[in-house]
Amino acid sequence: MGACDVCGSSEGRMFTVSMGSQTGTFDSFECAIHMMAPACEHCGCRILGHPVESEAGIYCCLHCAREAGNPHQAAKTEHSTVAVPAQGTTADHG
Repeated sequence: MGACDVCGSSEGRMFTVSMGSQTGTFDSFECAIHMMAPACEHCGCRILGHPVESEAGIYCCLHCAREAGNPHQAAKTEHSTVAVPAQGTTADHG
């Protein structure tokens, strides 16, 4: 399959990731994240979860959006039915 587009390694289990028109070949999720995940407009960290978005950019958290002086979209209020509740909590909220 070739070498990793980030680190150049060709050992291990290689895989490809496609997002829009961009495709990359990687040997680890770490390398895929480094190349494919969006970066926070304020602090520069890679965003692995749901971002905070505004017309001015994309941010890793509300703090960075506010620090950059940009309005943000309200967070989603729905809870995932896939996530496992933390120990000591219940999944039934009703």
